[in-house]
Amino acid sequence: PVIDDHLMCDIDGQAGLRLAAAAILGHDGAVWAQSSTFPQFKPEEINGILTDFNEPGHLAPTGLFLGGAKYMVIQGEPGAVIRGKKGSGGITIKKTGQSLVFGLYEEPVTPGQCNMVVERLADYLLDQGM
Repeated sequence: PVIDDHLMCDIDGQAGLRLAAAAILGHDGAVWAQSSTFPQFKPEEINGILTDFNEPGHLAPTGLFLGGAKYMVIQGEPGAVIRGKKGSGGITIKKTGQSLVFGLYEEPVTPGQCNMVVERLADYLLDQGM
């Protein structure tokens, strides 16, 4: 499965070092693939994320919500990557032509490692025209 191979894989070859949760969603909010640990989200949460990709800064005042958990929005790449922080963990979301790639992490995984895993898969999807 694409999730296990690409998103929930060991990071940098370190056994057991992996994202807490991951998913690939279509722009319509349909789940293409997700880890068993990915939170049960609400459609309006995905709508808010999509709005922020189209209108960067939309989520900054309220925070980013996923599965009821609130993330503080931190510096991303407007229109391409949204990043959020919550305690010692966080979230990276990258938008491709047809999908949203989500990665959630907790310590000891670093924000940079999460970004790398998410962006690598998103770039692969972009190459596939997705």
